[in-house]
Amino acid sequence: MKRIISVLLSCIFAAAVFAAGKGDAGKSRTGGELFVYSVINDEETRLLTELFTERTGIRVTYLRAATGELVNRVIAERKSPQADVLLGGPSSLHIAAAEKGALSPYRSPVSASFPAYTKDPAGVWNGFCVLTLGIGINTDRFEKKFPGKKLPAVWDDLTDPDFKDEIVMTDPASSSTAYLFVQNQLQRLGYDAGWEYLLKLSPLVGQFPSSGGAPPKLVGTGEYAIGIAYVHALAKYKAQGFPVQIIAPPQSAGEVDAVSVIKNGPNEANARAFIDFLLSEEAQTLFASLSYTTPVNPAVASVPGAVSIDDVDLLPYDAELAGRQRDQVLDRWQKTVK
Repeated sequence: MKRIISVLLSCIFAAAVFAAGKGDAGKSRTGGELFVYSVINDEETRLLTELFTERTGIRVTYLRAATGELVNRVIAERKSPQADVLLGGPSSLHIAAAEKGALSPYRSPVSASFPAYTKDPAGVWNGFCVLTLGIGINTDRFEKKFPGKKLPAVWDDLTDPDFKDEIVMTDPASSSTAYLFVQNQLQRLGYDAGWEYLLKLSPLVGQFPSSGGAPPKLVGTGEYAIGIAYVHALAKYKAQGFPVQIIAPPQSAGEVDAVSVIKNGPNEANARAFIDFLLSEEAQTLFASLSYTTPVNPAVASVPGAVSIDDVDLLPYDAELAGRQRDQVLDRWQKTVK
């Protein structure tokens, strides 16, 4: 992956300040500014940061881009950080950034009673929602393309040659969704057998878009019959009335979407305040309603229509291993798979 350090992006970021509202002077704690690199979608980022400004008086600027791009950007800028918060992306990628010296540990007091799996013991990352992988099926297109054929039920079913050019998944070089899928197979099958699976599957994939939001959309709108995606993203399209069926195969990887403080960023105190806010009941309720993800705050329930992690046969997933292997795995992917 290329490290993105372009003047154009810097200009876009500098121009991305938005007026998040006047705020409530009675609720303002610190004021000042906050600069966020956000992986989550634009609407979710905007509404969360607007609420944060309303509650604290802190003005927010954000840049929205794909996970791989922003992780590389944080690492590349570590000698002169341009942002305060890395918002979104699985914990494994925050671990990778931390190993390069780009993140500053912070243990939020808000998460003191949260389950252990939702946070890093050293405070390198703080989880704000739980994600699981699945398979999305556009039932109308599937029935038209494969009349009488059973829907895929397990990961190995996707290697059926009949599915050639009807599968969409993102590029793991730019998308945390696809990197989690790659690690899912490497850890489910074993490293060597996992690569054999990926080499068998990749020729059947019709498109490798860069954004994790693309496969749910392309499946929902019927451009592909099958998509590999997070189940919460598929659930959003199903809730909107698209003919989407969600399959959670056995031994699916689950991850915690994380938020971290960028080391030596211009506003570290405000970055910590943002993490505290993001873990609060109010912010967790808002984000769950927007994203259909599973909240990490035990006081907040998932919204109707969301896929409960209790209903998924989860793989014992090693996020630390995934973080350490990132460069090696992506290098091999670029050379042998894509």
